[in-house]
Amino acid sequence: MAESDMNRKVARGLFWKLLENGGAQGVQFVIAILLARLLSPAQYGVVGLIMIFITIANVFVQSGFSTALVQKRQADPEDFSSVCYFELAAALVLYGMLYLAAPLIASFYGIPVLEKIVRVLAVVLFPGVVISVQTAYVSRKMEFKGLFLSTLAASVVSGLFSIFLAWRGYGVWAMVGQQTSYYFSLMVALFFTVSWKPMPCFQGKRVRDMFSFGWKLLCASLLDTVFNNLYGLLIGKLYSEELLGSYNRGEQFPKLIAGNLSAAIQAVLLPVFSASQDDRKQVCRMVSQAVRLSSFVVIPMLLGLFAVADTLVLALLGEQWMVCVPFLRIMCISYCFWPVHIANLQAINAVGRSDIFLKLEIIKKALSLVALAVGMQFDVMVFVSLKAVQDFLCTFVNGAPNRKLLGYSIARQWRDVAPAAVLSAVMCGLVMAAGGSLLWLPVWLRLAVQILWGIAVYTALAWVFRLESFRYLWELAVKRSQGN
Repeated sequence: MAESDMNRKVARGLFWKLLENGGAQGVQFVIAILLARLLSPAQYGVVGLIMIFITIANVFVQSGFSTALVQKRQADPEDFSSVCYFELAAALVLYGMLYLAAPLIASFYGIPVLEKIVRVLAVVLFPGVVISVQTAYVSRKMEFKGLFLSTLAASVVSGLFSIFLAWRGYGVWAMVGQQTSYYFSLMVALFFTVSWKPMPCFQGKRVRDMFSFGWKLLCASLLDTVFNNLYGLLIGKLYSEELLGSYNRGEQFPKLIAGNLSAAIQAVLLPVFSASQDDRKQVCRMVSQAVRLSSFVVIPMLLGLFAVADTLVLALLGEQWMVCVPFLRIMCISYCFWPVHIANLQAINAVGRSDIFLKLEIIKKALSLVALAVGMQFDVMVFVSLKAVQDFLCTFVNGAPNRKLLGYSIARQWRDVAPAAVLSAVMCGLVMAAGGSLLWLPVWLRLAVQILWGIAVYTALAWVFRLESFRYLWELAVKRSQGN
């Protein structure tokens, strides 16, 4: 295939992949707001607690096979079918384990209804297996348009179903219905939009060959998934399911912003850095520019969200969810550091130093354990705040190797971040002050005024201080508007 054809194919694939992420999460975000009006934080927390167990079980079921299918040089339909049947068998075993463990989980958390919820929600392991193989086929063939349409359809169907259940007074079962209907409807939709279908064949040797690659991914993914969900598990146990629901809802807003932007940044950085990996000075310049640009976009959005958090929650979710405002603000600070994390890690991967990547993960998980151990001795706000502190410290961990690899020191990294961070902090303070003086306005109008004021202040400050990233994005927008 010609290079120009490949570039167009990659561009189309990236477009549909980003559209899939943004479209599906946008629909799910709207559904979540509507459900929050009908359900309590405690009900959200109960289902969120069980989804942690299901997420960890899904890691075991898929065992890195999805990536192995994409990575394999010559993967044919028999490979996909063999992996699908193997993972279904693994899902059956894990479902049995969760079914038997359901009473123990309910007893451990002191929530009797968890027994039934675990047994129902664990059913999503089976469509989850099929979806993972279908998604691997999509990635290999770059059929992202079908994935986008299927994900969007599943999000709408499951969302409407859950709203109906909540409206009818089914409480936590509305959330259960959303999860189960999403998985099954997505699996069915992908059968119509993706060309792969399972064949009646199984090749054990092919599964073993791919497992030799996939088990490493299983360990890495399991480590990451367990640590990412430890906060939720411990909040549900040490404090209450209501606080867990508030924490999950508070994290949702900043994670939606940072997650989508970071996914786009990550998708672009690795191949770009890799293409110039032999020229370390060039990679260093690109990493520096990536840190400046991503910080210029991500940090003001998150600190702006910090500033309007109380108005936003009151307008979108209602008075009963105001308890999640402190969590939302803490997580805004935590996610501010993602641009630095991602740029550094992608640079390390691009120059082929996966050994350093693994060492960094071990160090960061050790920091997580220390933060968890200390946080458990205090109230929930200190517990969650230490997560933000740990994320800040991890920027130094991720950035340290690039001093030797690229000549990109930590001091230079923070000099790249500082302009956007300082202007964003000023904007945040002014927006919060404006919100305090506008309490007489209806909540929706107050929210709109704060958002517009924040955009105006940040843009004006960037123009006055002539930030390089602002000039770059402005010139790019002008060129696009002129059709260049």
